Amino acid sequence: MTKQEDQKKVLKKFGKEIVEQTKKGKNPEIEFPLRNLSNIVYDKKTKTLRLGNKKGTRNFFNLAHAKKFLQTVEVASIIKKELLNTGKHEHLRGVFYIAKRTIPETNINIVDDQVESDKAIEDLEVITGLSREQLHVSANKMGSMVGNIILKDSGDTIDCSKLGKGGYSIPSITDELTFKKVNAKYILYMEKAAIFERLNEDKFWNKNNCILVTSQGQTTRGIRRLLQRLYEEEKLPIYVMTDFDPWGFYIYSVIKYGSIALAHASEKLSIPGVKFLGITADDIEKYDLKKHLIKLNEQDVKRMKQVADYDWFKDNKEWQRQLKMMKEFNAKAEIQALSSRGISFISEKYLPEKIKNKDFLD
Repeated sequence: MTKQEDQKKVLKKFGKEIVEQTKKGKNPEIEFPLRNLSNIVYDKKTKTLRLGNKKGTRNFFNLAHAKKFLQTVEVASIIKKELLNTGKHEHLRGVFYIAKRTIPETNINIVDDQVESDKAIEDLEVITGLSREQLHVSANKMGSMVGNIILKDSGDTIDCSKLGKGGYSIPSITDELTFKKVNAKYILYMEKAAIFERLNEDKFWNKNNCILVTSQGQTTRGIRRLLQRLYEEEKLPIYVMTDFDPWGFYIYSVIKYGSIALAHASEKLSIPGVKFLGITADDIEKYDLKKHLIKLNEQDVKRMKQVADYDWFKDNKEWQRQLKMMKEFNAKAEIQALSSRGISFISEKYLPEKIKNKDFLD
């Protein structure tokens, strides 16, 4: 049986259970693990976030549950009939448009906003144990990759060392990619496309035999899964480069430990072995960058306190030291502050020296 047949079987079982409850005259009910903060557990052994054991239910004849119940079943039906049965994929936005219709003889739409269909897909993930990608649902492509890696994508062979300044556009579903040849010492992930473009133009990946990966801000699921696969299948170290601010620290945290919103998918997304190579308080002092600091705003201070209190940060002395110094500075710094020492300072001196000296945070 193919993986696709397995996925169809899981959704068929989900639908069959609802039908059987109805035939027995019962109130149709869906049981699922709760995805709220009270049910998020930090597993110190695996160093990942995961869902706890708390369960919730959704009943069709409960007015507070009825619409979400219907949305979940409708989206499950669309995924099985339109996607898994045909072997095709659809974007999150496309699933929303397929589901958006008015219930006959009413003025009520099954979904009014894409947030509703997106939530239904997330619910199906925790109910069925299948990831969004396994359900053939894609999202926006928001990342690029360049380096000595040749891969196969939908039957096409892609050499990521020969794609110019833009690099390879990373798809949202990366489980279906095949790595044909990987010749690199490590992967450098950066949150900012501008830094990616600087390093790419300077041929940093070629001079240092590595793979460069970027997104636009927070890392997408597709990129996180791609990084995890390269880490596990190709045994490549991964270094994360972000700004010196609470948001950059959180981006690193999500790649390493998983995210609260996607704790149910941590097994396929988290990479406990990644190291932080981003700008630190020590770099600010070492390279005399204080005149390039940006004062923390109210949202920054609030986020800094939240990050400091996360279980995976609060017991880490080095991270607490970094956050303490940020508080003392009452300021943050962007990676681009390093460019004040020269347009290619990052690629020619800063990164090579930090990597050579293993100047990482864990």
